[in-house]
Amino acid sequence: MQKITPHLWFDKEAKEAAEFYVSLIAGSKIKSVTTIRETPAGDCDIVSLELAGQPFMAISAGPLFKFNPSISFQVKCRSKEEVDALWEKLSAGGKVHMPLGNYPFSEQYGWTEDRYGLSWQLMFAGGREIEQKITPVLMFVGKVCGKAAEAIDFYASVFKGPAPQILARYGKGEEPNREGTVRYSHFTLHGQEFGAMDSALEHKFAFNEAISFMVPCETQEEIDFYWDKLSADPKAEQCGWLKDKYGLSWQITATAMNQMMSGGNQQKIARVTRAFLKMKKFNIAELQRVYDEP
Repeated sequence: MQKITPHLWFDKEAKEAAEFYVSLIAGSKIKSVTTIRETPAGDCDIVSLELAGQPFMAISAGPLFKFNPSISFQVKCRSKEEVDALWEKLSAGGKVHMPLGNYPFSEQYGWTEDRYGLSWQLMFAGGREIEQKITPVLMFVGKVCGKAAEAIDFYASVFKGPAPQILARYGKGEEPNREGTVRYSHFTLHGQEFGAMDSALEHKFAFNEAISFMVPCETQEEIDFYWDKLSADPKAEQCGWLKDKYGLSWQITATAMNQMMSGGNQQKIARVTRAFLKMKKFNIAELQRVYDEP
């Protein structure tokens, strides 16, 4: 089963940022770079990469969306020295949300935005086993604050994953956070671990398309299933993208497009690009027909 893949939207810096992240994290590499042309944003670079062996995608597609801390990436480190080294590089030119230091949940932890605005939570794992080094963490704020537990139960039901684990809840006297809402939880979808938390503090941001999650589908039936279960905003449906009822963005993708878009035949890539730009939900048969044209 292919993992759900975080997708990062940059203005023009996808290749630069990918090279930066790969240089910092062991076991990382850039797998491919593809340029698609004649999109509404002009020519777009699409970068496929792995960070610590985990799949990521990045795209340069214009300044439409900006990263914010509603989605961050928690990096578990085996030593305090590793935390310090990553912090030095990732915090440079960025913005610190929680200073590097000793916290009840980790002896060495910090939360920072990097120079591109992407948020990272760096933490010393202590003696805990690290099964997945990088974990996307969803912060439910504003209109969806207090709905983290509901949301992760919903995602587990859609993706038929194991029961989520709520590791900590807010207690009395922690206003503005409501007692019983989620301080931190983790859950697994298609083999990808996620984290989730509520925050009732005043935040001037929310989930947006700058970070979305790609769901790889082998068949049209799979695409139809996830589309029907997740899509909650018809206005957000475009090019395989949708928004769920919590405002989180997903891309319901066809694995067949990996070959279509990476074969090196620019005419075929251009035909497939023109076809999928007109679609909301992907139609695998139509994409294959366009790709196979002589």
